[in-house]
Amino acid sequence: MESSPAAVRPRHRSVQARALAPALVAALAATLLAAPAAADPATADPATADLAIADPATADPATADLATAAPATADPAKAVPGARAAPDLRFLGRAFDTCEAPSLTVMKAWRASPYRAVGIYIGGRGRGCLTQQHLNAAWVESVHAMGWRLLPLFVGSQAPCVIAEDKRDVPIGRTPWAQGTQEAAEAVKAARALGIAPSSPLYLDMEAYRITDLSCAATTLLFVRAWNREVHRLGFLPGFYSSADSGVRHMEEARKAGAKDLPAVIWFARWGGTPALFTEPVLPSTAWREHGRIHQYAGNVTESHGGSRMMIDRNEVDAPAALVQP
Repeated sequence: MESSPAAVRPRHRSVQARALAPALVAALAATLLAAPAAADPATADPATADLAIADPATADPATADLATAAPATADPAKAVPGARAAPDLRFLGRAFDTCEAPSLTVMKAWRASPYRAVGIYIGGRGRGCLTQQHLNAAWVESVHAMGWRLLPLFVGSQAPCVIAEDKRDVPIGRTPWAQGTQEAAEAVKAARALGIAPSSPLYLDMEAYRITDLSCAATTLLFVRAWNREVHRLGFLPGFYSSADSGVRHMEEARKAGAKDLPAVIWFARWGGTPALFTEPVLPSTAWREHGRIHQYAGNVTESHGGSRMMIDRNEVDAPAALVQP
């Protein structure tokens, strides 16, 4: 999704990848469920922990209610502990994202655009634009006061079989569950530092990877599930961004296979040029339907509004946006 301005490239090279053969999809699902049901990835044998995907929620009854057992039909705005007292965080409309948070001057000028929400990259060791000279709590408060809704993205460790060359130096390691848990805490800390309050969604950016590499896929799924579970435990809503034919297909196969701790919101990239929130072929019509989808339908396009020009990705949104507290 995001890349450094020094090397402009398609942010998802696999968005036009060919569909997996049914037999391979079935094999992937079988691999996802291969671990013993009683195993806890947090405490499993380190030699096999990176391949296990057992349900951690069954290991501790006190935390079993934190498992996102039904992300496909639940309303994500109601899925977070304490969300009953929170305002309606749903945003319905157009959003853009760009690698570095624009200046306040540009954000004010772009009020003349059709967009009313913006994706911001709040942290992570895989983030492309590390400087983020404008992004701080004051920027968040000011932009929110202008009427913008915010979609916070965290670009952490990437799949060991990630496709993008500039993301291969931040792979998920041999303890994906522990690593995902740790990076979830980092994401929450970064969000809080910007004035983004609990109940807000945090979107994990997992760049396109080779889901036909079943060992890599299993490791990546462990990391994602751990990240989701910890974000959820800390009072935020876990979301997930990837290409439709890569990470999003993977999450859907995991959902069908019965995996827990999956994302509450799916942000899928398919650059066809036209929004298609609920006609994406990878996702059945009933999956992640209740205010749980964002479609990135175009990327690396240049637009000018109010006299300010930027390269952006275009998104159609029916999903929660951040709750900002001054």
